[in-house]
Amino acid sequence: MDQTISLSPSEWRLMDLLWEESPRTVTQLLHISQREIGWSKATILTMLSRLEAKGAVRHEQGPRAKAFYPAIPREAAARAETEQFLQKVYGGSLGSMVNAMVREISPQELSELRRILDQAEQEV
Repeated sequence: MDQTISLSPSEWRLMDLLWEESPRTVTQLLHISQREIGWSKATILTMLSRLEAKGAVRHEQGPRAKAFYPAIPREAAARAETEQFLQKVYGGSLGSMVNAMVREISPQELSELRRILDQAEQEV
């Protein structure tokens, strides 16, 4: 991602709907969000406008309605959020974060972490 895009929790929910399936119209987003979240059409339009201004969403004019697409991959957004969190909470130190987390994880999670680290080491 060229620029850091910070998403609010509500924006993440809307982006998840677009990452799940695209394109989607405002009407489609409204039907889904009314069932699951309870958002109004005005809320969705406002959030889509903000997400477009941030560069996270784009749209194309369809024959009857605008079709909205994610403009960034989910992985890039997650990576940017993780980097922001790491910087804010742990001063950018991954080691400090891992040290804090391993004190709180279960033996099963510790085994999973070992497996992930072993795999990463083999890929380097």
